[in-house]
Amino acid sequence: MPLPTSPVIRRVRLGAELRQLRRREALTLEQVCDRLGWASTSKLSRIELGQSRPDLADVLDLLDVYEVPSSARDALIVIARDAATSRGWWKALAEMGERQRTYAELEASAARIVEYQPAVVPGLLQTPAYARLRLAAAATFDPEVDVDAEVRSRTVRQEVLRRADPPHYTAVLTEAACDRGQTPPEVWREQLRHLVTMTGLANVTVRLLPGGATVCGGLDPLTPYSSYAFPDPADPRTVMIETLTSDVRLATATDVDRYERITEALLGAALSAEETVAALAGRVDD
Repeated sequence: MPLPTSPVIRRVRLGAELRQLRRREALTLEQVCDRLGWASTSKLSRIELGQSRPDLADVLDLLDVYEVPSSARDALIVIARDAATSRGWWKALAEMGERQRTYAELEASAARIVEYQPAVVPGLLQTPAYARLRLAAAATFDPEVDVDAEVRSRTVRQEVLRRADPPHYTAVLTEAACDRGQTPPEVWREQLRHLVTMTGLANVTVRLLPGGATVCGGLDPLTPYSSYAFPDPADPRTVMIETLTSDVRLATATDVDRYERITEALLGAALSAEETVAALAGRVDD
């Protein structure tokens, strides 16, 4: 079964709406908390940043303080209910580590996903054998990683691309990401065949960035990133930047717009989808 829609983006959306309402009323965090009798500003700050599951009663109290009219109030209550629900999320994602869960939540909500990967095949396109090698390598630096559980979880994540209403997914891969490196030949051939097969899905596009291609005036992205857009255009577009030990989430329009321009430059320098499939297929027996 596909994962249900995530509440994470709705929490970010709710927080942004409440912050805007507070600022419209020219109220500080301290003033709002004093009116509501909240012990500290941290509770309100976490709600505005989308970092905690909001209590509907708290949201209703905030809407009273901000004197929100009924028409706007009803729409915000719907968002608050979406943000507060779990809808089976924690059961579906119970085995996932924190980092993988974050990506799964974003993927399940998205209408469009674009990933740039300069070193390895992206998680949504990995075979179990290839994923196991990547996760086992990570486990050498983090003994708490449960490789078997993470491989199973990655398989669950990948269902999002085959559900009834899948996001449109585009992966931009460099030559390095498509080189075998130290991967055993049989695992790599299976992975290449899987990449070609996945491009047969109407919602999946893979683009290969050839070696020597000039992107962004020579200022190529140094780290992998993923960008997400959602069915409701008012939900904040999001970019996740992947590092070795953690991930950085960007959701301001300025940051996301910059990454969208970078993505356009990458796609402009990449092989076409058809050329990419031919190049990948030609590598299978290399």
